[in-house]
Amino acid sequence: MKIAASPSPETIAELQRKLAAQQSALDKQQAENARLLALIARKEAQWEAAKQSLFEQFRLAIERRFGPSTEKYRVEQGDLYINEAEAAVDEEDATAADETATAEPEPETTAPTQRRTRGGRVALPPELPRVDVVHELPEEARHCTEDGTELKIIGEEVSEELHVVPARIEVIRHVRRKYACPACEEGVQIAPAPAKLLPKSNASATLLAYVATAKYQDALPLYRQSQIFARHGAEIPRNTLARWMVQVGERMTPLVEALRQHLRQAPLIHMDETTLQVNAEADRPASSTSYMWLQRGGPPGQQVVLFDYDASRAGRVPVRLLGDYAGRLVTDGYEGYAEVVRRNGIIHAGCWAHARRKFIDAQKVQPKGKTGKADWALNQIRKLYALEQQAKALDPEARRALREQKSRPLIVQLRTWLDKSIKQILPKSTLGKALHYLDSQWQRLTRFLEDGLIPLDNNPAENAIRPFVVGRKNWLFSHTPSGAQASAAIYSLIETAKANGLSPYEYLQFVFETLPTLGEDDDLGSLLPWQWKDTLPA
Repeated sequence: MKIAASPSPETIAELQRKLAAQQSALDKQQAENARLLALIARKEAQWEAAKQSLFEQFRLAIERRFGPSTEKYRVEQGDLYINEAEAAVDEEDATAADETATAEPEPETTAPTQRRTRGGRVALPPELPRVDVVHELPEEARHCTEDGTELKIIGEEVSEELHVVPARIEVIRHVRRKYACPACEEGVQIAPAPAKLLPKSNASATLLAYVATAKYQDALPLYRQSQIFARHGAEIPRNTLARWMVQVGERMTPLVEALRQHLRQAPLIHMDETTLQVNAEADRPASSTSYMWLQRGGPPGQQVVLFDYDASRAGRVPVRLLGDYAGRLVTDGYEGYAEVVRRNGIIHAGCWAHARRKFIDAQKVQPKGKTGKADWALNQIRKLYALEQQAKALDPEARRALREQKSRPLIVQLRTWLDKSIKQILPKSTLGKALHYLDSQWQRLTRFLEDGLIPLDNNPAENAIRPFVVGRKNWLFSHTPSGAQASAAIYSLIETAKANGLSPYEYLQFVFETLPTLGEDDDLGSLLPWQWKDTLPA
């Protein structure tokens, strides 16, 4: 029997080297496999996040296209029926029947109440002029059928109906008689011509105010107004109406500047901006995006709303508009205001309505019937607004004290929740965007805790700029920069009048009639809305 020879030390060493090499190759292969698996998992997570983001964008697009525009989400579907009027009448009838069936009979001595029943007509305003139309019995019916005695009037029944007198166009002839001496035929004298806003046009102040109110308040484009005037027998081409509005806007420049000086004395200013397309602008394509800027501020009863056109959205525009203003400024999250804030030392506050809007978007893409983080955030913001409603009638110092006592604990809870949630949600998701916006704007959003004059949001500016946005859907664009600037001036007067509780048409008519009568040294302060007529608190 032969015994196998033991391997030599060299052979063992060679085998160990081979095993080590194979183990090293295996380890490298396993590491590569692990890297590829991690890469696949990461890619799958990215694809899933992208799919989720696209799905959320799709749902948001559907909501914005077909859903309600109100931020009070989840409007009942019944409110969107085409037979809304009929359904409302049926509901009122059913409710009235239920109330009648369940009500207990009142004692006969109870005096009749003046409460308007559900669905009853509203009383016509007493300040409207009345025209009496008397309806008489025929002559043969004014005698007693028994003995023929003439009947006496013992009372009357009055019913009212609302009547509309359509617009009537008429021509006012200004007759200026000339006087001269019949002996020498020298020194002809004539009465001076009446002052006109547009001296070389045949448009009265009333007509100009009518056209401006229809276009800039009621969003009625000039070509439609031209058609309406033609139906009334007056052919006024659209380009004539447009030229009038541009000239009117230019004449309003001094008054707008007077409003600007008053605005800059306000302790707090709201600002916002929206897009505008101007077709014929030097060195710019017709499709270029320009901007209409808005400022609003002033005490109740002396509110100023200013529109300004600029081709840019850069930070130099707020610097130009605000000048040396150094008070409080409320805006949305746009960073273009940072330069003027830094330069003038302005106290810059943010807008909770914008933060809330992003969480509403996140709520819309949640699965139906489910609640999530967006609902919690919206509930906290809702509590902040409820406290602001309580503080509405307080003076600034009392409002600040109430906020310190009740609003700050809500803010602390929201901050703790935000720090925890922002690490758990994908940044590109709708909820992630809402969280990151809240985080980036936190310092500005919480500034209201330090100052009782600072409101919770920028809604006053958004409410003032909304008529411009609505009108833009009808007239789409401005043709020239001068037209855009004229529109800004007229919008400023109309929205300022509305902010002070005045009729835009009556105020424009007053300004258009009075401005031409003023001299160069006359004070334009008499044309400010609160100097013309008592205004209402905004």
